Amino acid sequence: MKNKIIALKFPAFFLLFVITFIACDRDFNVIESDVLGKGNTNFTTNDTIISVLAYNKKLDSLQINNLASNLFGIFNDPAYGKTTASIVTQITPVFYNPDFGIDPVIDSVVVNIPYFSTVIGVDDEGNTTYSLDSIYGNQTSEIKLTIYQNNYFLRDFDPTSELNSTQNFYSNANSTSNSVFTGNSIVNFDDHIVTTIHEDTAFLPSAEAIELWTISDGDTTKTRSAPAYRVVLNDPEDILYWKNTILEREGTSDLSNSNNFYNYFRGLYIKAESVSSDGNMILLNLNSSSANISIYYTKGIAEERTQSNYNFTFNGKNLNTFINDYNLINLQNGDKTFGDEKLYLKGTSGSMGVIDLFENEQGLENFISRYRVSDGNGGYEKDTSTGLYILKRLINEAHLEIYEDETINTGSFGSDFHRFDRIYAYDIKNNSPTVDYQLDPTENNSAFSSKIISLGQRDTISGKYKIRLTEHLNSILLRDSTNTKIGLVLSNNVNYNVTNEILNSNDDVTEFPPAAIISPRGTIIHGSNSNVPENKKLKLKIFFTEPNQN
Repeated sequence: MKNKIIALKFPAFFLLFVITFIACDRDFNVIESDVLGKGNTNFTTNDTIISVLAYNKKLDSLQINNLASNLFGIFNDPAYGKTTASIVTQITPVFYNPDFGIDPVIDSVVVNIPYFSTVIGVDDEGNTTYSLDSIYGNQTSEIKLTIYQNNYFLRDFDPTSELNSTQNFYSNANSTSNSVFTGNSIVNFDDHIVTTIHEDTAFLPSAEAIELWTISDGDTTKTRSAPAYRVVLNDPEDILYWKNTILEREGTSDLSNSNNFYNYFRGLYIKAESVSSDGNMILLNLNSSSANISIYYTKGIAEERTQSNYNFTFNGKNLNTFINDYNLINLQNGDKTFGDEKLYLKGTSGSMGVIDLFENEQGLENFISRYRVSDGNGGYEKDTSTGLYILKRLINEAHLEIYEDETINTGSFGSDFHRFDRIYAYDIKNNSPTVDYQLDPTENNSAFSSKIISLGQRDTISGKYKIRLTEHLNSILLRDSTNTKIGLVLSNNVNYNVTNEILNSNDDVTEFPPAAIISPRGTIIHGSNSNVPENKKLKLKIFFTEPNQN
């Protein structure tokens, strides 16, 4: 009688693996033959290693609008070099056709953009204390921050498209200017400055809570909110600028609807510049409900004057610009024939790794023939009720084994610099998370401890990562899936799993995870080239069960 193994969508082996994983430790566990029961001696387990082809892909012209958050500042990666990140954004009135009342006079204008932060405790006075989640570089090194009025129109639709599709903007990080590609032209935002709104020559993000004091009917109330970039503009020239730009436009079409307003006030250009050889970089939450610009003013006559405010959100189009001065490593496209010795995983339009699981079509066919049941006519047997191929070997566990380059330069940051790095793997053909990622039940709000079954955490001693591909391979065997290429990127948020477009891509990689675009740090891992020592080489390891031959 022929032994047949048909993998289920949620195999018991996988469920047992999850339980064992959570109960014991962070590492993957091999499922041995005793899982099948002591009385069943018809099955044995074994393992094998498959050589993969791993090479670099240099990243250019990545879509950098509509990101979940935006980087700002300067980061010197000790292994790569310097990145400068600036922001271009539209602002949107909370309502249109405002009535500013009689004789409106501006008291101040406040810009507030939250950082990403975590509550860490309470101080001696009972106040909540915070730490900043996404700050990079030298946290004591100041940079220059300048807010300009931008005159470049961030249009919604691409006028060169026959289908009137959405206008995307793409990185031009190899340039020396804060510029982007539109698809057929380059826009340098330094060429579209109207005026300077605010300048800070010593900007440094702070983890201190924001304190607000409110005086009403003689009573003073203090409230505190999470850390944010907050600046109060109340100099005479600030007041005059916002009076002429906004209050004096009451009753005109400029404030009547979003289209007219975006055409009139085209947005802000928030520029980062160095003031020393070092710098800091922070992730800004422009999508937060508390990210706004507020004009505070009084109105009315004599003793009857009242206070009011007019607010803007950052709910329009936002984009990042990057300038990458990678003077320590020359990023290039890799060797698709023999693979690369090292893979460079670098964010902010840097580089990624591409893993071809079977090197070529013959490698894929050899893999399939070892696991499927032959029909004796050059094909493979299928189960008539499910339409799935019948397997003679069942994959219990499969993962990419990846080792960090132990010689990577961490500069003054020390040995813990890469401790919390996460590698995100995605299906290049479908531009989607892997099947294993989608089935991984360990998702939570902490990016470091989320999806730890499918995307293993970095081993702090060996620098090893494990990327689980069990269900990915089973899908190839059972359903004839042809998605054999996996993309590897460094990510600061593995829960952010969408992909964005790459402009005019001429190879298999057509989209890229934006989570890696807003991850300024980079790491280096060993590749698959024959010059890599066997104990460090990137490889695919498979543990399987098969029936004993009678």
